[in-house]
Amino acid sequence: MELKTIIYKVADLIATITLSRPKRRNAWTGRMHTEYRWALEQADRDPAVRVIVVTGDPEGDAFCAGADLGALEGHSEKGRYDPGITEDIARPGYGVAPEFDATFAYHFGLAKPVIAAVNGAAAGVGLVLAAYADLRFAVPGAKFTAAHGRFNFPAEYGLSWLLPRIVGLTHANDILLSSRVFTSDEAMAMGFLNKLLPPEELMPFVMDYAKRMAEGVSPGSLRVTKNQIYTDLHRDAASAVNEAERLLSEMATHPDYKEGVKAWMEKRKAKWQG
Repeated sequence: MELKTIIYKVADLIATITLSRPKRRNAWTGRMHTEYRWALEQADRDPAVRVIVVTGDPEGDAFCAGADLGALEGHSEKGRYDPGITEDIARPGYGVAPEFDATFAYHFGLAKPVIAAVNGAAAGVGLVLAAYADLRFAVPGAKFTAAHGRFNFPAEYGLSWLLPRIVGLTHANDILLSSRVFTSDEAMAMGFLNKLLPPEELMPFVMDYAKRMAEGVSPGSLRVTKNQIYTDLHRDAASAVNEAERLLSEMATHPDYKEGVKAWMEKRKAKWQG
């Protein structure tokens, strides 16, 4: 696929997806969504990738400023919402569980963790992207907003389900019912973010974190643990324990288990088979 709105790179076991429409503050379009899903599918299938990092083009002075205003005007003129995608769009993460087979929920079906490096404003769908990442790191003072209330929209793409699970009902109601702007400093206090870092330290920290995860955790463990986390949101505690015990017995027969023990005993990096 010819990429016009994102930059996709793979190095050191990490796939980096950069939202890149800097003149429009990396605003979201149907084209960007199409390219983003293509890139996720490539990363998820690539054995040379173990962790995915998503960030915004720094020239855009934002992570993602939300839906492009031109697209919003188009919806208004048509009198209906048009996502701007086609039926043949890539389907990363689909087929793992019915609960994940929907727009943005597909992140939960990916076999690899996604880290959001939020280097500026995250509004509307930008907030959605950050929320569906597994880990979120940001710069101080970045502005966040759900924004939907200003356009007579509902809470978008499952945020009404997801945000209460991340920040609790009280904070989720504040974000979603007011559509107010809040800062990354507030988001950190709410528990939405894992860490705040100065702009010059954000990407070096995230890439180092991703590399340590890619090298220090077996690919099988990353895949299964991520699936457990999001599947267990729908389970009771006993079912989660029973499934964990089943997986433990199964995964203990894999060569990566023996390699992990051996590497630990020999105080070296493990050579994962994946």
